[in-house]
Amino acid sequence: MVQATRIRWHADEVVVKRADILVEEGLPMADGVLLDIGFSSEQLSDGKGFSFQKDEPLLMTYNEDSLPAYKVLRQLDESELGDMIRELSDERYARRIAGAIWEAEHKQPIKTSGELAQVIEDAVPGNYEHGRINPATRTFMALRMYVNDELRNLNTFLERIRTVVAPGGRVVIISFHSKEDRLVKLAFKKLSALGDAKIITKKPITATEEEMKQNPRSRSAKLRVIEF
Repeated sequence: MVQATRIRWHADEVVVKRADILVEEGLPMADGVLLDIGFSSEQLSDGKGFSFQKDEPLLMTYNEDSLPAYKVLRQLDESELGDMIRELSDERYARRIAGAIWEAEHKQPIKTSGELAQVIEDAVPGNYEHGRINPATRTFMALRMYVNDELRNLNTFLERIRTVVAPGGRVVIISFHSKEDRLVKLAFKKLSALGDAKIITKKPITATEEEMKQNPRSRSAKLRVIEF
């Protein structure tokens, strides 16, 4: 009989705590793992500045150990800030946005999500992406990923995944970012090449047109599956 245990953690916590939590609770290795590494809608209303549509303290932290976003903006120089935005979001105006943030910080430190969103909006052309998305979308995503070290956390899970999943078990990962999907793709290929697992999805499964109409956020989702 397959037991289902739902534990809500960040990716790195699943593998780091497995030896403690699962053993303490008398639970076996997992027969299946579903990892949704998208941004939770619940977090948009937690008052930490994740949303560019609200004016809240610019924290963007998942836990108290992370350096809040407003401090990150003060620690990175203009070049580092531009690199971070570009690398984590593929924002074409990353340099321009970084320069505007750097200039604003030296006049008066940015403290809220609303202030940051306004700086970004003023920095990009008026026809940004032809109005398809808010100008702050990609920069906010990049800052959130940087603050919470999301790519490293995902890598931690992928590197130690064999300590979590039992033989015959499957791992399903849903990503919403090209760099995250690439990490998953390469990790699955490595496990397959080593003979430790079999890739079930040769290509990622994406949302249908109907699903995207019902849930616009699903448009960038990619699902990959591997079996051990």
